[in-house]
Amino acid sequence: MKTLSDISFFDAHCDTLTCTGGSPLRQNSGHLDLQRLGSYRTAGQLFAIFVDSAGKTEEDCFAACRRFYERFRSEMEKNTDLVMQCRTKADIETAFREHKVAAVLSIEGSELLGCDVEKLALAEQWGVRAVNLTWNHANRNSGSNVEETERGLSAKGRAFVKEAERRRILMDVSHLSEKGFWDLMEIAERPVIASHSNAKALCPHSRNLTDEQVKALVENKGFIGLNYYTEFVGGKKDMDALIAHAEHILALGAEEVLGLGGDWDGCDSLAAGFTGVQDMPLLYEALYRRNYGETLLKKLFSDNLVRVLSV
Repeated sequence: MKTLSDISFFDAHCDTLTCTGGSPLRQNSGHLDLQRLGSYRTAGQLFAIFVDSAGKTEEDCFAACRRFYERFRSEMEKNTDLVMQCRTKADIETAFREHKVAAVLSIEGSELLGCDVEKLALAEQWGVRAVNLTWNHANRNSGSNVEETERGLSAKGRAFVKEAERRRILMDVSHLSEKGFWDLMEIAERPVIASHSNAKALCPHSRNLTDEQVKALVENKGFIGLNYYTEFVGGKKDMDALIAHAEHILALGAEEVLGLGGDWDGCDSLAAGFTGVQDMPLLYEALYRRNYGETLLKKLFSDNLVRVLSV
């Protein structure tokens, strides 16, 4: 069986920065930490800034977002032996060469930036490389998968997308309403990602993607991160159930698009027997036994996400 040191790993979504009660990134009892990531041959992780906006003003959300950014910067500075914040392909290559975790910053919900196109300049300065237009709550930019599900992008939302793309910030459609998804795809000029979403054909949850959405992301040369949250897999915790989502998405032409989006520390029940990021060799080995070649496995476990971050 492959060990961590045999595998290149790059995952598109964790909530470890904001949902583990202030536990240090270096080592903690959650799903993910820098020491465990550092055991891989190469490792990268998108760290999401997340704040539940229910009952909060946009000013409150932005203030919380700024505080979590400062925490992220502090963690980067305290752990320079293990991690490097990455903004570009060259940064990622440097981190890998120095055997450091490539840490990429994302924001889960544009309300954390006040739904304000002007604040994207600050996000770019922080090194943010991806923004979800919504979390579960609708905002001024769009409806979400939970609230105002029939509402798509507003005029402000469209302007937000255009400015984000100009600044090389990826738009993330996980949590977005389906109408918002199609409005975005209509105007997108750069790759779009679904950082942590599965196949709706296998699990009809509003957080998952229809076959048509998967095909649109394939055509867009975007990215889809396989989510391990049991509820989005279909309520089953076995490996076969998770792999079924991967195989369904791959069958729709996503060999260059599918990757990992574990939802680490953002959920309380992981599929496939996983307890944390150290368990990914279980998935690698299960896919290998199904005759997935090393080239495809490297795409799924790292290269497809590195490619979209490099655009």
